[in-house]
Amino acid sequence: MTIKNALNALKNVIDPDLKKDLVTLKMIKNLSVKNNSIKFDLELTTPACPLKEKLKSECEFYLKKINSDVKIKINFTSNVLPSNGKSEIKNIKNIIAISSGKGGVGKSTVCSNLAIALSKLGAKVGLVDADIFGPSIPTMFNCENEQPTIKKKNNKNIIIPLQQYGIKLLSMGFLIPKDKPVVWRGPMASSALKQFILDVDWGELDYLFVDLPPGTSDIHITLTQSFPISGSIIITTPQKISLNDVIKSITMYKQKQTQAPILGIIENMSYFSPKEFPEKKYYLFGKNGGREISKKYNIELLGEIPIYEEIMKSSDIGFPISLKDTKQSRMYKNICQNIARIIAINNAK
Repeated sequence: MTIKNALNALKNVIDPDLKKDLVTLKMIKNLSVKNNSIKFDLELTTPACPLKEKLKSECEFYLKKINSDVKIKINFTSNVLPSNGKSEIKNIKNIIAISSGKGGVGKSTVCSNLAIALSKLGAKVGLVDADIFGPSIPTMFNCENEQPTIKKKNNKNIIIPLQQYGIKLLSMGFLIPKDKPVVWRGPMASSALKQFILDVDWGELDYLFVDLPPGTSDIHITLTQSFPISGSIIITTPQKISLNDVIKSITMYKQKQTQAPILGIIENMSYFSPKEFPEKKYYLFGKNGGREISKKYNIELLGEIPIYEEIMKSSDIGFPISLKDTKQSRMYKNICQNIARIIAINNAK
């Protein structure tokens, strides 16, 4: 076993998403051979890669074709690919917009759980609550009474975001009393969104989720026109009245002035199964609405999330279900792996 024939062997391992071998993609790092042992780092494009074990087994297979007795040690690392766009915030690699055509579809619940699930997979994650007029994130992260601090940098006030459950957070709900409404015109809200992204010490982030208000408003325009968006995710329920508004969101992200890649659709509240009869499914808001929209517009359906009392209760007490190891939390984990995969493919183009 030599470094040269080890690399030649590893050229047979193809990343199924990027369609190139690991050596060409420069995913093999710190390779060393000593006596009958070989070790190297396998640098993934995202810590949420669902194919890591498949890649590992293929590496071992081709290396053992050279020497069946070789001892192999593979260490997984990750280097999240940045968005191809240019940004004033170089330390944030990918911005993900979380949208919904209408309110009440569980957008903030889904966003919170996705952020936590992605963080648990090893990514550095931030979350901006861009619903200026109806912030939900402080409640869902159990920090309604917390406030961010400020530091001076080049004679400018910089916000230090809160940290909870491994996520860096910023919300209008941290800055005003929870019983006080925000009575602003659109331009003021748009200015606040810019400040929430630019005037904040986010540190190094692999992904920044932006939980947008429902609909297609000034804030959506500001986000898409001011920052390089790695992609948007649209949350809906199967209900026809919700799906009608999803079409408006899809159209917005396809228009030239507000264009952004659509990573996929998540159908929330897909069905209800009673604890006593878990095999039964009651489609309270209709059936397969998200699936039909995804087929019609050729957009990936990232997942279907049923109605679970545990998800609602966890959100209300400020301890999202993704913090636990349950069937429900694994759903969000699977969706996150799919999201990270799509972003990595898009960024590698």
